[in-house]
Amino acid sequence: MQIKKILLLGILCACVIFTSAQNRLSGVSGQIKSATGEPIPGATIKIQKTTSGTFSDENGNFRITNIKAGNYHIQVTAIGFVTIKKEITVSENQESKLNFSLNASSEDMETVNVIGRTANQQVNRQAFNVTSIDAKKLHNSTLDISHALDRVSGVRVREAGGLGSRMDFSLNGFTGRQVKFFIDGVPMDNFGSSFQINNIPINLAQRVEVYKGVVPVWLGSDALGGAINIVTDNTTKSYADISYSYGSFNTHKTAINVGYTSPSGFKVQLNAFQNYSDNDYKVTTDVASFDGRYFRNQVVKRFNDTYHNETIIVSAGLINKSFADQLMFGLTAGKNYAEVQTGARMVSVFGDWHRRGSILMPTVKYQKKDLFTKGLDLRINGNFNFGTEQNIDTVYRRYNWFQEYKEYPGAGSERERSMYKFRNNNGLATANLTYTINERHSLSLNNVYNSFNRKGSDELFPQNQNYEQPRKNSKNVLGLGYKFSASEKWNTSVFAKQFYQSNKYAQSYNPSGNWGDVAYLQQENSYSKTGYGIATTYFIVPNFQLKASYEKSYRLPETDELFGDLLNLEGNISLKPEQSNNYNLGFSYQAQVNQIHRFSFDGNVMYRDAKDFIRPQLNNNQTKQVMGNLADVTNLGFESEVRYSYKQLFTAGVNMTYQNLRNNTRFEQGQTMESPLYKDRIPNMPYLFGNADASLFFNNVGKKGNTLTLGYNVLYVHAYYLSWPSQGTSDTKYDIPRQWMQDVNAVYTLGGGKYNIGLECKNLVNNRIYDNFSLQKPGRAFYAKVRYFFSKNRS
Repeated sequence: MQIKKILLLGILCACVIFTSAQNRLSGVSGQIKSATGEPIPGATIKIQKTTSGTFSDENGNFRITNIKAGNYHIQVTAIGFVTIKKEITVSENQESKLNFSLNASSEDMETVNVIGRTANQQVNRQAFNVTSIDAKKLHNSTLDISHALDRVSGVRVREAGGLGSRMDFSLNGFTGRQVKFFIDGVPMDNFGSSFQINNIPINLAQRVEVYKGVVPVWLGSDALGGAINIVTDNTTKSYADISYSYGSFNTHKTAINVGYTSPSGFKVQLNAFQNYSDNDYKVTTDVASFDGRYFRNQVVKRFNDTYHNETIIVSAGLINKSFADQLMFGLTAGKNYAEVQTGARMVSVFGDWHRRGSILMPTVKYQKKDLFTKGLDLRINGNFNFGTEQNIDTVYRRYNWFQEYKEYPGAGSERERSMYKFRNNNGLATANLTYTINERHSLSLNNVYNSFNRKGSDELFPQNQNYEQPRKNSKNVLGLGYKFSASEKWNTSVFAKQFYQSNKYAQSYNPSGNWGDVAYLQQENSYSKTGYGIATTYFIVPNFQLKASYEKSYRLPETDELFGDLLNLEGNISLKPEQSNNYNLGFSYQAQVNQIHRFSFDGNVMYRDAKDFIRPQLNNNQTKQVMGNLADVTNLGFESEVRYSYKQLFTAGVNMTYQNLRNNTRFEQGQTMESPLYKDRIPNMPYLFGNADASLFFNNVGKKGNTLTLGYNVLYVHAYYLSWPSQGTSDTKYDIPRQWMQDVNAVYTLGGGKYNIGLECKNLVNNRIYDNFSLQKPGRAFYAKVRYFFSKNRS
């Protein structure tokens, strides 16, 4: 019924749209480029003595509509470029074309190189609480996307070990699948284990957008607490970006990104990357030998933790045609291999257990602006993952940290005997229709459909009926949004989202009561929820922005949470959808003194009120995690960031996040007495953390045009409890200790950025680092990276 209502509303809006399209006034459009021909995104285009204006998009294009006929002066400004003005005559019921070529400004370029807001200016000016990372500045580092995000306020990336290890992403207290990931606006829900943010190199991205709490409707997903959108290179340039790095623990990383666009509009792109590591770093732990002796605080090497993955993404198609601005067909193929060293805690040690995974995903992308009428834009994406996952546990041994083992007779395993190989058969389709009525009004309709059907078999147990039982899931998210831009100072967006999910599964039971008699009962359930939200922003002065946003959001249980991941997550089919009321209030301010000193200040206050909050906990025998609903959780917190730069010589910044997640469930189900955990802080969740960084820039080092950059970064995480604070005494409660991690780096750039050499030292003082209880991360490590980059505009 709710879907029908939204569809009806969409049809009515479409009628209004096409009716109003007949009465559109004149306009002006064009492109902003640099003197060298590079598109300039985020430039400000203003028609003087009017309220009309806009910003150029990522390709430098702009359009201003609803302008009365007459003579005007148009002014274009962009950080790093000299302001330019042109005179134009606008005719009745016509759209005039006007292109601009801006010369670089030596004074303003300091802002570009140091503060780095130009490429992401348009994103950061949105009404949503969003932080945009300029990934291009990190292309000479060995970071993957997850570790680049770990430096953003409000974000914590928790890992169980080294490269490729199990990862948990947290954003303002929401964690795991409560935060959604996208590539160019397409959800990554069905990408499998071979394509995740902790194995994607930063060189694949041009920027990474972090939406906190409230998610715009065009991203179209059931994100409870925020979304991460990875934006890749979508320009018409021909380019090559090739890099290789080597470092501690026999770690190798390679990334190849090349693209070519012909004058006729044929475009082809290739992205390939690989990661390999032995992950044989040292850890300090207690060891029990098989002869009954016990050794405390032993320094040992990890020995069953090798990880590698290889992925290739190729796409080809046409751009700038009458029938499509972009029509691309692609294929993503890859595989990964991961040895499993420990369970949820280091007391469980494994020596032969491992997993394999693959991705084989055909894709199609279609985009057309001004479809049927000016201002009506359509974007369609589709993919299907034919990849597999396999869990291999067939060796009947018990290991300890001395790499000693005891072998047992018969058919057994280290945890759960298996060679189960399965396909999740994930399909995903997205469609987005946006209509710009005029410079003040626009509408957006977005739909995302996701299907899941796990099928597999185990050659060790070919007759096991459990593997034949249905594990099916379908999900649809429909969204409708409206944006009102009153002026350059103020704009507001309102939206509604409809969430629907259907699950099919089987539950086992004993029909006769005799031991070993198992039968299965087919089950099906479904959920339908409606969410909504609003986001508004106001510029008191051009460099002082206020933001406020609210969303009633829902998050439907994920397939891994429902059916398990067959590794360290046990399924829970009884999970209910979680919901949250998300509030944000923030500000952003930039200042400069004598074109020498520059400052930026950002702050945000957040409040989350979540019901049926899904959070991980240990299963009954404490060997796996299982997801469960917690009735009521609230979070009142804040985050802030301060940055400073001096000319083109120095930049520094610091951010801090505090989040106060509390159990607001006063009475447990079926209980009349107040819960002893009422108002307790949510355990196993960092509540105070931050980052600081500083960089020095040296120009013309060795040769004119060569630059040397020295950088420093520090991460701080305050100690927090593993379990509920009110349970146990201070002497018996487990905690994750306070963390200090310091990194240093040096980057030498030659040939105007064509050749780059980077050196890094991570965990400089070799502290013991833990993101999860007892699971120690790598100590001091050294890495070197070489990179070649070339770019040329399409002729």
